Amino acid sequence: MDTQEREKTETQAIDFEKRGGLVPVVAQDAKSGRILMLAYANKEALDKTIKLGMATFWSTSRNEIWTKGATSGDYLKIVDILTDCDQDALIYVVEPEGAGACHTHDPKSGVARESCFYRKVDLKTGKLEFLPR
Repeated sequence: MDTQEREKTETQAIDFEKRGGLVPVVAQDAKSGRILMLAYANKEALDKTIKLGMATFWSTSRNEIWTKGATSGDYLKIVDILTDCDQDALIYVVEPEGAGACHTHDPKSGVARESCFYRKVDLKTGKLEFLPR
């Protein structure tokens, strides 16, 4: 299916081939709207996400399928899955179940960070600033 067809159809035709079998996936908190993380999915990961109702990804560092929370207990329950116009990127709208979505931990509390996006770039200095939890 070409791009124009993908833009008009009601048929799911995620374009995994465009980026070598992967599509970027943004996980977004259903209640707050906050972006929790960015990861990638292949067809198997998307199929497993739909089947389990839990956010599942392709780990580019480990080269394997992983369901967020299977090790940490910090699951991301799927509320909706959105695709962009040409079906080459996804948003998993989720309800976090656990301490946080990030694999890193706050050094003070030892708790998983709520979001992987916990810093911002200061536009005047270019330095990173930590966001409040």
